[in-house]
Amino acid sequence: MTSPLRHAVDLLSYAATRSGHQRRDHATVSDLAVDATDLDLPAGLEIRWLGVAGFVLTYQQTTVLIDPYVSRAAFGDMLRRRTVLPDRALVNRWIPRADAVLVGHTHFDHALDAPEIARRDGATVYGSTSAHHLMALHGLAERAVVVEPHRVYEIGPFEVTFVPSVHSKLVLGLKVNQGGELTCEHVGDLCPQAYQCGQVWGIHIAVGGATLYHQGSADLLDDQIRHRDVDVMLCGIAGRQFTPGYLERILPRLEPRIIVATHHDDFFVPLGDEQGFAMGVDVARFPEEVAAVGRDFRVVTLPEPIPVA
Repeated sequence: MTSPLRHAVDLLSYAATRSGHQRRDHATVSDLAVDATDLDLPAGLEIRWLGVAGFVLTYQQTTVLIDPYVSRAAFGDMLRRRTVLPDRALVNRWIPRADAVLVGHTHFDHALDAPEIARRDGATVYGSTSAHHLMALHGLAERAVVVEPHRVYEIGPFEVTFVPSVHSKLVLGLKVNQGGELTCEHVGDLCPQAYQCGQVWGIHIAVGGATLYHQGSADLLDDQIRHRDVDVMLCGIAGRQFTPGYLERILPRLEPRIIVATHHDDFFVPLGDEQGFAMGVDVARFPEEVAAVGRDFRVVTLPEPIPVA
């Protein structure tokens, strides 16, 4: 197990050479890029990346969102603990009409925009008690469902199962940042740090004969993963260096045919600007790390987000 001191040294080294890492990560993302139609999913099933861990899935006129986050709070908002709320104009620009929102955990880069989507579309938001509390702060408690582990939720043609999970320990492998429950009492108190993690979920989706698994944070509860032979794993890779044996543990369980690398971008950069990369994410090393677990896994990236037509 890597020590906190080693993690600190690695991060400082990464920061000192960040521009080089950024160039290599850009090249790797470009090399791995495929169109969503290359994922060999059922005809009519559309998938689109929203940035961070966010995705749009559409099938048979039903649209499900996973961890949508497009409002993109600035880094200065976090430093100054400013209130950060959904930006309606950005939600309308980047996110299509949706029937449901699936929330893997309630850090701001996963959950902030869910209330605005529910307000705009009448969408149902599925997630933890923290997600329910967030919705209640926006006056939308009736649009929230507190999910039960391993229960199957039917959303049109989608069958969705929430799998208990945990967040990677981003504080040098020691603890989860903002790792508690979201409990603030007023919507005006929702600075980035107030978006506590809450319960974390992996999300299994069966639709049209295909299966997808969304792992928004790079850690897991090994014995909770019961699904096998997944077609597509939507694999969050930020913070994986803080989780001992992350890929060695999760890939043999899910046995995914295709791994979509996600949650690698700098989520303080507005959508539409040139993409940056999260501190320490090291996308360039990810394909090698996967290959060390098994040579049969195919690693890809999806195109950058595009505005709603």
